[in-house]
Amino acid sequence: MASTSRFTFFVKAAQALCLAVAVYFSLGASNATQRFNNLSHRLMCQCGCNQLLGECDHVGCPSRGPEMAELRADIASGLSDKEILASFSQKYGLTVLAAPPTHGFNLVAWVAPIAVFAAALLGTMLLVRQWSVGKTQLATQPPDPHMDALREKIRRETGSGDDGGS
Repeated sequence: MASTSRFTFFVKAAQALCLAVAVYFSLGASNATQRFNNLSHRLMCQCGCNQLLGECDHVGCPSRGPEMAELRADIASGLSDKEILASFSQKYGLTVLAAPPTHGFNLVAWVAPIAVFAAALLGTMLLVRQWSVGKTQLATQPPDPHMDALREKIRRETGSGDDGGS
């Protein structure tokens, strides 16, 4: 009985949390200033400074003013974020987007770094394993009487087998 009420409590708490998150994000989405800030940080300035549109700070930038005005006009006209980003991409090319799209050939920009890292990690693991297998094979070889005699001769000549304290 107690476990059923505890389960019900957790389900209601999860529902309340989901509702709170939905309300939080929906409030921010309706604010035009917040949308402007969000979108200006998802677009690149086209003057060649390689900065985000909202962060372009060089004096006399020829691109920042017109792009910001265009962004404000698009938000005021009621376009959605996707439509605004598509409009900018069509006008300036995909280089205007701060992050590449996640579809088509552009997906390679997202997948390639992860794939290269995974391949390097796998290669390193295989190399280390190969090294450790080689050492265990050497350690498991049967003792060679000639090598044992040579080691004993070296110990006697260097005195490394003595106590050193008598």
